[in-house]
Order: sequence, then C-alpha cells, then structure tokens
Amino acid sequence: MALYSYRAIDDRGKTHKGLQDAANQVDLELRLKRSGLDLIDAKIGDGGIGFGRSKIKRPELITFFFNLEQLIRAKVPLLESLADLRDSVNDPRFREIIANLVEAIEGGKKLSEAMAQHPDAFDKIFISLTHAGEASGRLSEVFEHITESLKWQDEMSSHTKTIMLYPAFVGTIVVAITFFLMIYLVPQLVSFIKGTGQELPIYTRVLLAISSFFVNYWYVLIALPIILPIAGKMIITARPEMHFKFDRLKLDMWVTGPILRKIIMARFANTFAIMYGSGIGILDCIANSRDVVNNLAVARSLEEVTREIESGKNLTQSFQNTGMFPPLVIRMLKVGEATGSLDKALLNVSYFYDRDVKDSIKKVQVMIEPTMTIVLGLLLGWVMLSVLLPIYDLFGKVKF
Repeated sequence: MALYSYRAIDDRGKTHKGLQDAANQVDLELRLKRSGLDLIDAKIGDGGIGFGRSKIKRPELITFFFNLEQLIRAKVPLLESLADLRDSVNDPRFREIIANLVEAIEGGKKLSEAMAQHPDAFDKIFISLTHAGEASGRLSEVFEHITESLKWQDEMSSHTKTIMLYPAFVGTIVVAITFFLMIYLVPQLVSFIKGTGQELPIYTRVLLAISSFFVNYWYVLIALPIILPIAGKMIITARPEMHFKFDRLKLDMWVTGPILRKIIMARFANTFAIMYGSGIGILDCIANSRDVVNNLAVARSLEEVTREIESGKNLTQSFQNTGMFPPLVIRMLKVGEATGSLDKALLNVSYFYDRDVKDSIKKVQVMIEPTMTIVLGLLLGWVMLSVLLPIYDLFGKVKF
C-alpha cells in the first residue's frame, strides 16, 4: 500500500485535505466514499507524511472510546458502531483511521488487530486492553476503563503543565524586568554616577559591569535559553546513559522532583490496575506500563522488576528490591497480593497520589508568588542601593 495525499469534498461542498493508505487511486476513492468524501485529486505522499502521522489528540480518543462503549453497551453491533462514529468524527485523519478499522474488520480481522495497524492513534496499552476485552467478552467494560484512564491522564497532564507553566510565566516577568533595568535604566544613570568623580563602591562597580554585559551581549543572553535546551535534548537523545541520568535528576530535583515522582507513580498504578483488572498477565502489565511512565529511570526499574519475577521472586519483593518505588506502593502491592485484589489496591495508590499532587501543586503555587516577589524586591533594592548610595555620599560631602 502507498500513502496518498488527497483533496476531497464532502456532501456540503467543504474541501478536505489529508493522507490515506490505499493500494491505488481507485482503492483510495472507494475508501474516501465510505467516509462520505468524493475524491478531487491525489498523489503519493512525501514530506507531509510526518505531519499526517502525528498522534491523534487525547480529546478525540476520549470521545471515540466513550461513544463506542455506550453503543456496545446498548447492544449495537461493532461494525455499525464504528460506522456511526466514522460519520460523526470531525478530525479528517481520525475519520480515515476509523474507516480503515471498519474495512479491516470486514476483512476478517479482530478490532485489536485492526487497531494495531494505527500506532499513531492507539498505543500498545489500548490494543492489549481491547484484546483482553475480546477474549473475555467484556469490551464495553474495557472501553469504559480506557475512557476513564484517558480522562485521568488528561487531568494529570494538566497538573504537570501547571507545575511548569506558572513558574515559567512568573520567571519570565522577572527576567524581563531585569533586562529593562540592566539595558535601559542603569545605563541612563551611568554617566551621572561616573561624573561624580568619586570612587565607586564594589556593588556599584559590579552593577555597572553586569549592565555593560547586558548592553553589549544581549543577543547571547536571549539565545542561550533557546540553544541550551535544544543542545541538551540532542545530547540526551543521542546517549541513553545521559537520558537515564537526566530522568533520574528530574525525580531528585527540589520542589518539582517529589511532585513528578507522585505523578509517575499515579500514572503507573492507574495503568497497571486497569490492565490487570481486564485480565492481562502481570508481566504484560509491567511491560506496557514502561511506556506510560515516560521516565527512563523508572522504566529501567520496571525492567529489573520483570527480571526478578522471572527469577522466582514475588511481586512485592521484586518492586521493593529496586529502591525506586515509595513505601505506599510497596504496601499496597503487598495488600493486593494477600487479598487477591491487586487492581483495587493499586487504584487506591492512584487515588492517593492524584489527590496529593493537587495539594502539592497548590502549595507550590502559594510559595512561588512570595518567592518571586522577594527575588524581584532584592533585585530592585540592589539596583537602587548601587545607584543612590554614591549620590548620597556626594551630597554628604557638599558644604552649605
């Protein structure tokens, strides 16, 4: 099959552009027909493939799985459910993917097998859960779990962004004020200060030197925050050991490290619990959870857990030996093993950390405002002190 870049028109006369897998243009036209589109023209896709293969957004997936769960629970056949969803989806790329799911199922494939052909929309966890639901006959329950998990991930992602964006916003304001002081205000006073003819105190000379550096090398100061993260990301991506050390450092950083660790543990516990509750084996749950934690240090600890279990150790002991997982996780694993309700025990972990993350973020936000105010006050105080003290000394030497 080839990937075609096409232009098509719907029944309302609206033009749509997108990418679609097809054996040839006739096959492409038939596929678009099933999506309610009439082909205008098409060509083999090239540089736009990367854009067309971008991940489907989480809100689209939440809507898809929620509606699919409702339709299946209402005893609507799977093919009819998918066809209805295909016609109601707004995203052209996702509509094409759902159309491909319909075609694959009509061709004899299971839903999980059809989903596996679209990793840009459905990750390994969704596919494993769907496969487990097909085997157990509990597809509607699985889709309900997936929907709740996606909603929870969306909320946790929002928390993570809040941690980063708020300090970044306030920090940007402080940096902007610093640039204004050093590049505009201080140079206005330099000639007057130097014109006093007296020896300047050390803190005034330091201020003038810093101001001079800002004036002469402002482009370096602007470029560094852009270049350094890009260079750092390239180095980290190219060297797995550096990636591991950086991810470990993120977990140990003051203030944000403990919150990030709780977010990762909550994400791991939630995913593990949903997969285990759907009938997926423990080793498969751990393997799929490695992709969810999004931290190489934690992922390597999970690989170590897998090796420990394969060597004959129990689940709790294997997690405890890594030294990565906090006591709460270990305790709940032990309780889950003892009671046979491992999924419920881990959902309790997810609930606890979810609540704890929200409280921690609120505390950090409360701390940031006075901290930034103090930093800004100290900066302004230093500038004013460095500028006004020489002037005050000059007036003190004047005889009336």
